[in-house]
Amino acid sequence: MSPCPKRPSALAIDLLIRDVLFCYFRLNARGERMFAAVGQTPGKVSLMRSLKEEGPQSVAQLARSRPVARQGVQRMADELSAAGLIEFVPNPSHRRAKLARLTPRGQLLMEKAMAGELRWAAHLAQNFSEREVEIARDVIRRLKQILGEQNSPHASSADERASRANL
Repeated sequence: MSPCPKRPSALAIDLLIRDVLFCYFRLNARGERMFAAVGQTPGKVSLMRSLKEEGPQSVAQLARSRPVARQGVQRMADELSAAGLIEFVPNPSHRRAKLARLTPRGQLLMEKAMAGELRWAAHLAQNFSEREVEIARDVIRRLKQILGEQNSPHASSADERASRANL
């Protein structure tokens, strides 16, 4: 039998989380500049991307997939609707909660935004091997899954006690 792989230290995981956070800040700043070219913010483009990739959704559904308040998503959705980029349509499974969906103008904007994003990603890709990207994606997906489980309403009280004990 092969020995168990060495586990990283708590400090190594803490440093990884900090690196991911600071990478996020830089990505968000780049997104601010990139999406300004199409007159939008990264948050609004993210909301429209969800509608493009996953189809019509209620504001509550959109909010549940993000770590933000429903009211903030509602405000962005209302602004996108006023700009003619999304529209609210009847929801067959809920009388009051309408579904948001992209308008043709919103579809066009997303195609333009995503094309710019892919050009930028192609430039970044020159700095990495395919294997490096696969490993990074695997680690980040696993971290995202673990954090999602810990943040769920069904997280064990042992996880919560361990988190509080470390503060």
